Amino acid sequence: MSSSQQPFRLAVIGSGPAGVYAADTLLRNKQVKNGELEVSIDLFDRLPAPFGLIRYGVAPDHPRIKGIITALHRILGRGDIRFLGDVEFGTDLTLEDLRRHYDAVIFATGALKDAELTIPGIELAGSHGAADFVAWYDGNPDYPRSWELDAEQVGVIGNGNVALDVARVLSKGADELLRTEIPANVYAGLQAAATTDVHVFGRRGPAQTKFSPLEARELAHPQGLQVVMDPRDLEQITEAEWEAIRADKRTDQVVQIFTGWLEEQQRREAAGEEPTDRAGGPVRRRLHMHFWHRPVEVLGEDGQVTGMRFERTRLDAEGNVEGTGEMVDYALGAVYRAVGYHGSELPDVPYDARRGVITNAAGRVTGPDGAVLPGLYANGWIKRGPVGLIGATKSDALETIASLVEDIESGALASALERDGDAILRLLEDREVPYTTWDGWMALDEHEKALGAAALDADGEPRTRIKVVEREEMVRVSRDAVHQPSPA
Repeated sequence: MSSSQQPFRLAVIGSGPAGVYAADTLLRNKQVKNGELEVSIDLFDRLPAPFGLIRYGVAPDHPRIKGIITALHRILGRGDIRFLGDVEFGTDLTLEDLRRHYDAVIFATGALKDAELTIPGIELAGSHGAADFVAWYDGNPDYPRSWELDAEQVGVIGNGNVALDVARVLSKGADELLRTEIPANVYAGLQAAATTDVHVFGRRGPAQTKFSPLEARELAHPQGLQVVMDPRDLEQITEAEWEAIRADKRTDQVVQIFTGWLEEQQRREAAGEEPTDRAGGPVRRRLHMHFWHRPVEVLGEDGQVTGMRFERTRLDAEGNVEGTGEMVDYALGAVYRAVGYHGSELPDVPYDARRGVITNAAGRVTGPDGAVLPGLYANGWIKRGPVGLIGATKSDALETIASLVEDIESGALASALERDGDAILRLLEDREVPYTTWDGWMALDEHEKALGAAALDADGEPRTRIKVVEREEMVRVSRDAVHQPSPA
């Protein structure tokens, strides 16, 4: 396709890293940069603000991860990708609409739901998916404003990043989180929380965690928090396993952190000293780390969580986890499962329910018979499942865009009937969809920063930002700033 022809029109559904990197990868393609291929890209999101799981799925006290927003912001701020927020695929726009207006569509909707944990009692009141809790404390406008935090003893099932985030947020005092962008309703909920003890359970041992050394150390950072270790969890490690641990720098550092906590705990117990937090202050909450625990059943009475049963585990000769037959019960008032994410099905798009992904081959969407559906592509977690971090998402984008460019060059794609780039805006306006734009996001961004500057954290310093939670308010601020009257 030469630059004299009409631009190739691409729609990307999802404005998280997978969507933004897919769009950016196409714009950085050699044919695009040298003018052989002209492209026009619209990036859609069902939420009024961009950045997807980075804005609504990462703990607010993780500024290093939040820094990814800076990179995404830089890409979208160039002006060569048009952002259209508050537009839901399947409701506001159908697949038929997109095929009429675009030459190709990339689905990059991620994985938002909790993976299932099929054990008895998981449906009891007080049993929660960690993803729902994360969406609440991150201010996702599609979730309730309040969250019940009346349990003193809370269990978190999982040893991944989400489990750590949930455990850390539950363990921290609300005042500490005022240094972040949490909205007022989240602060009020955490301030009133009855939590005194958070128990984190992992199926494997300390050496099999996915934590980085920094993430492990951060667990002990909250003021007033004591980390409690079970001596059995480290005593269970065999000498052969210790050799493997010492051979891997990351693993060795993480296990040494756990070992250090246990040694300090045992030293204080032997000396009859009262436990303290890391700064020597009084203990207000405890974080219990439990390894070698396989969830068996959520216990309850009258429909409410009262505890949880686990089977202790060990590694077999091949390094796989096996049960020991020893059952252990814990009294808990609430349980959060953080055992992974699962992608959601999209209307009229082929879907593998078991894996939670759009069926595809090298990013090309495929039907039930394995045949490629021309013009439809996938990227990110909805393509490969919820594993890997940003680096894997970028690699995904390279593969998906390579498939797209190959299909463009081969003439395998049908041309969209509607070539006017603003026709999609008129369609949204006709349907009274109050879509938001990048200029609208810039206004909302400044509005949230202004809310922070007008408020103080626990140290009396201005806050950097306070998230707006209500969708209607997000849309109003975004649209009023760019003189877009909201549809009646």
